[in-house]
Amino acid sequence: MKNICDNIKSIKNTIGLVKNVSVGIELVVVTKGVFCQDVLEAIKCGIKHIGESKIQEALPKFKQLGSDFDGITKHFIGRLQSNKVKRAVEIFDLIQSLDSLKLAIDINRHAADINKVQNCLIEVKVSQEATKIGVSPKDVKGFYEKCQLIPNILIKGLMVIMPLSDNPKDLRFYFRQAHNLFEDIKKTSNNSDFSVLSMGMSDDYKIAIEEGSTMVRIGSAIFGERDYGNK
Repeated sequence: MKNICDNIKSIKNTIGLVKNVSVGIELVVVTKGVFCQDVLEAIKCGIKHIGESKIQEALPKFKQLGSDFDGITKHFIGRLQSNKVKRAVEIFDLIQSLDSLKLAIDINRHAADINKVQNCLIEVKVSQEATKIGVSPKDVKGFYEKCQLIPNILIKGLMVIMPLSDNPKDLRFYFRQAHNLFEDIKKTSNNSDFSVLSMGMSDDYKIAIEEGSTMVRIGSAIFGERDYGNK
């Protein structure tokens, strides 16, 4: 297997070669289950965005890396439970998995307590799979408008997780649906802050970019399918 820096360079090169790209693509490196020394190597290779999905894993990792995280944007990309909201607001720059008005109110309350405006993405449920969460596409615009009235959260865009598929090409319809929704809200809201469409992972990020993604979340293509546990 190539090393972490080689993998990052390869992915960045691939992103640059994808056709019909008219916007910059942000690479979020998913570090769930990854050893601290490997996260540090990714940072040394120029990574500026990292993503975690478990508060209990992120807390000791962030503490151990300390000042090595200076200048790094930290993304929460997992399902956010109500009892973890306070810590998520304290340590993450962008919460990508806002999926309910109740959660928005909880985030707002904890953000207000520390005089913070919490950046968030609305998670859209494009799949019918019971294990997937998110706001139904037909409800996203209304949910966005309600969130606009909540003072201590700022909606920066949308995030989607694709349904399971043996063939990434089968997902093109869902990527396109999410992009159309993103463009519709961006146009009708006339809000320059609404600029992020986070979709695409290790197996399908090239198709996601072709269909309008502005941010991809990649882990296994960089670190490999290694079971690091919570070390």
